[in-house]
Amino acid sequence: MVILTKVLIMHNHARFHLAVLLTAALVTGATYSLSPAAAQASQASTATTAPPHKPAFAGIYAFTLGKFRITALSDGTLPLDLHPLLRGISPKQIDAMLQRGFARNPLETSINAYLVDTGSHVVLIDTGAGELFGNVGGKLPESLAAAGYQPAQITDVLITHIHTDHSGGLTRGGQMMFPNATIHVGQADVDFFLDRANLDKGLTPAYLEQALKTVGPYQREGKLKPFAAESEILPGITAIPTPGHTPGHSFFRVTSEGDSIDFWGDIMHVGLIQFSRPEVTINFDVNQNAARAQRLQQFEAAASEQRLSAVAHLPFPGIGHIRREAGRYEWVPVQYRNRD
Repeated sequence: MVILTKVLIMHNHARFHLAVLLTAALVTGATYSLSPAAAQASQASTATTAPPHKPAFAGIYAFTLGKFRITALSDGTLPLDLHPLLRGISPKQIDAMLQRGFARNPLETSINAYLVDTGSHVVLIDTGAGELFGNVGGKLPESLAAAGYQPAQITDVLITHIHTDHSGGLTRGGQMMFPNATIHVGQADVDFFLDRANLDKGLTPAYLEQALKTVGPYQREGKLKPFAAESEILPGITAIPTPGHTPGHSFFRVTSEGDSIDFWGDIMHVGLIQFSRPEVTINFDVNQNAARAQRLQQFEAAASEQRLSAVAHLPFPGIGHIRREAGRYEWVPVQYRNRD
């Protein structure tokens, strides 16, 4: 899913740009005025009673799957103004559904990535937004370090699709963030997002420049390894094309000793809305109809087969199951575990 940056590049949606920027400012940069006396009292109180600043803990959650070690990594959260973004639903309906979930618009939305340590490979699934959202997101390096890994240890990066908050973390300061990694991504996304000829076919200049900036360095170094069909790209890891959100959007299924988990990417964006109403799409979908059909297909398969799934934009860590209940779908998070 792309969120803040995507809004900046949507055709004919200048008001979306303003709405999301205002949302981010309100949530991350609001200031409040105090009278001089109140300000002085506040400063004195803070100087004498405020506890020392403590840095926030990085977002990690680790568990085992067969012989593999899987760690959910938070790249941060950001406020998402759903009113101008969702299609097929009114702002009034959005607010009512969020209220039932004890939430409100703008919705604080997770950016989740995942690490799979197979013993022979250290595999990162998506990379977060990197520097592309400014001071929002970009926390993956801290989460990765808290999990006990360094970027140079990553042997492979699996990109569910080339969008800002999934491939944006591939580079920092113009340099490859994962210099020893091979990048695996759907061929259709490479063909669409890295080809200037597609500027006449719906590709925006901003998407093109972002892809060239983040995926391009790996392509030039011969570290890009696209796939075009369902295939085992690493031992125990299968790429499954699920086009719609983008032309090359893909799931990754990780299997070890009979257990498996599917990594969804952006098959969906807003759980409080789309589990009950999976027909609702979002402006970020390259092909609205295909994205809707793909979501309905994957929801049904995941519910029928009781698949364990990891979802990029559900509240961290975004791991659980989907089930059918009373004619609609529901999300059931995994039970929290904190022991060896």
